[in-house]
Amino acid sequence: MKKKLLTTILLSTVALSQVATVINVTADSTDDKIAAQNSKIDSLNAQQVSAQAQVDQIQAQVSEIKKQQESLQAENDRLNEESARLSAEIEELSKNIVARQESLANQARSAQTTGTATNYINAIVSSGSITEAISRVSAMNEIANANNKMLEEQKRDKEAIDIKQKENNDAINTVIANKQQLDDDAQTLSTKEAELKAAQLSLAVEKSSAENEKNALLAEKAAAEKAAAEAAAAEAAYRAKQEAERQATVASANTSLQAQVQAATQAPATQTPAAQASQPQATVATPATNNTVATTPVARTSYSSAGNTYPVGQCTWGAKILAPWAGNYWGNGGQWAASAAAAGFRTGSQPQVGAIACWNDGGYGHVAVVTAVQSTTSIQVSEANYAGNQSIGNYRGWFNPTTAQGTVTYIYPN
Repeated sequence: MKKKLLTTILLSTVALSQVATVINVTADSTDDKIAAQNSKIDSLNAQQVSAQAQVDQIQAQVSEIKKQQESLQAENDRLNEESARLSAEIEELSKNIVARQESLANQARSAQTTGTATNYINAIVSSGSITEAISRVSAMNEIANANNKMLEEQKRDKEAIDIKQKENNDAINTVIANKQQLDDDAQTLSTKEAELKAAQLSLAVEKSSAENEKNALLAEKAAAEKAAAEAAAAEAAYRAKQEAERQATVASANTSLQAQVQAATQAPATQTPAAQASQPQATVATPATNNTVATTPVARTSYSSAGNTYPVGQCTWGAKILAPWAGNYWGNGGQWAASAAAAGFRTGSQPQVGAIACWNDGGYGHVAVVTAVQSTTSIQVSEANYAGNQSIGNYRGWFNPTTAQGTVTYIYPN
């Protein structure tokens, strides 16, 4: 009995199931990865929004600082104009003060060299009357008061100018210091803004990478789903084919040895036995017959009343269908000759219509039922599980049984 094909079919079924399982697992894994990428993209989007908010805040601060700088610059311009005006006033006052100081100095020198004080006294003494003396004293007092007033005004103006100049310088220095601080702050904020921009771009790149990876995963998922669909279709086609073959195999059991022999004898032979023996054997889908019509075997009672216990579609099953007299549990095809001999059946090397051909190749072997005979090297058989065909049929036409598959032995119905 050949088990190799059955084993292959079972392994193929298992393999298809495993492929489908692997594809499902891959699809699930891809979905998980896509979900993870979506979560990552959402997180990156949130980080981008936060980073953009910080950038906008920094930008607003920079804009505010620039406004303050413009305001301070305007204040500086105003103070510079005020300073220029004060400088002009100071210069004019300084000229007046210098002139007055020179006038006072000249008066002092004149008093020292000409004796002005003595002259004042003489003028008073030489007055013609008290009234005249009083008038002269009053005139002298007015001159002295005017000089004193001039000195006081000059002193007051100089003090006022000094104060204004100091205040102006302090204001200018303060503005300059503030402007420098604002410049420093603006530079710091600009650096921070640049860093945040870089971080934002980095997030954008990472997001783009995540989206590209997501797209790759989506493509991978689509490919996996396509592969799953193809695998499912392949499995469905495989199972449909298996079912069709099973039904055909089961249907092929609705035959008999007589029907197979009749089919083999009705078609004309295409080769002579000699030509058949000298040429390579080819698989023939339709039965071919011999030039010498084989005799129909005598119907005999089945030696097995337990039905057919061999796996459907195997060569042993097909042989049991066509030769119901064969025993059950004779093993693989290569073991049938020995099992039959042990059961009391005749065996030999001469082909005979109705006999079971048993090939022993050291492996599973093979069995078939002879349906036509030309010679020991040219026969036809009906069989199952030949060249992938599990249904019972004549697939080889005329062929040389001695070169087909190891050593051939025939089992004859007793």
